[in-house]
Amino acid sequence: MSTRRDYSLVGLDGERAQRNGLAGAQWYACQVPRKTLKELMQRTDGPAIRDTLLWFGLLGLSGTLGCLTWGTWLAVPCFLVYGVLYGSASDSRWHECGHGTAFKTHWMNQAVYQIACFMILREPTVWRWSHARHHTDTLVVGRDPEINVQRPPSVFKLLVNFFALKSGAETIGKLFVHAVGRVTAEEVTFIPETEGWKIAIVARVYLAIFTGVIAWCIWAGSILPAMLIGLPTFYGAFLAVFFSLTQHAGLAEDVLDHRLNSRTVYMNPMFRFVYWNMNYHVEHHMFPLVPYHALPKLHEAIKADCPPPYRGCLEAYREVLPALARQIRDPNHFIRRPTPTATPT
Repeated sequence: MSTRRDYSLVGLDGERAQRNGLAGAQWYACQVPRKTLKELMQRTDGPAIRDTLLWFGLLGLSGTLGCLTWGTWLAVPCFLVYGVLYGSASDSRWHECGHGTAFKTHWMNQAVYQIACFMILREPTVWRWSHARHHTDTLVVGRDPEINVQRPPSVFKLLVNFFALKSGAETIGKLFVHAVGRVTAEEVTFIPETEGWKIAIVARVYLAIFTGVIAWCIWAGSILPAMLIGLPTFYGAFLAVFFSLTQHAGLAEDVLDHRLNSRTVYMNPMFRFVYWNMNYHVEHHMFPLVPYHALPKLHEAIKADCPPPYRGCLEAYREVLPALARQIRDPNHFIRRPTPTATPT
């Protein structure tokens, strides 16, 4: 008999997870020599400075070309590139800088984190604590606030979110709540009360910026300002969603082994630049303090103890899409990944 899970952080499944010892539990970790792991965890500024300067440079170039060609069809590919760099590449940047591992220098992590959070419309304080819970209780129903595909999956919600229409609308609604100093009942479960003032200030700043952009558009008689600030979060989100569905969709819930609820997918260099190596997702969840640029080496160190990696996005989606289709009819269905060593109970 199929059952519908309660994904709310204040519902029965969350209470059940705590009773069953799934909340804040010990996770399986592949064996890595101490010296090797220490080397992999070394932080350095070089790779992230290089990649960030390239990212900002491409943003500036594509945005400038888009403005110069505005009103012609030539603007379409320019803003397509700009949108992906703004609304999709920012996803991995906020993520890595939020972990504090992208750069060795603290202020660099913080600066890129704040910029990327604005671009992808994720409030920095809220998502810092949300993502900490995601790593503590990955795909534990009722505990993880970042389960993107719930069972049974909603095809409509998945499709509209390729343009951030669902997530974006929810965030904009929460900005008004946060701006007056309030947080939601679910946010109370993972955000310390002392963080409330930070959330309120950022919400007010975001709303002020968006108000300014709208006023700029009205004054200019054109949506071009919004094409540069604000709208790229939506029209450029599709690649981030395309990547994110390969992370956990269709895999096991309520397990304490990242080999069973996360995927590693080989990607081409362009995708890896946009995604900042988050395609090595088993490795990242198992050892989240390893910087993005060291994940390929970590993958080589532990791949013998992990399920076979997917040879590309197409291979991953050949598994994901049928699984999601079946979960519409049978929410209990999930993909069972093979593990070379026994799965801990």
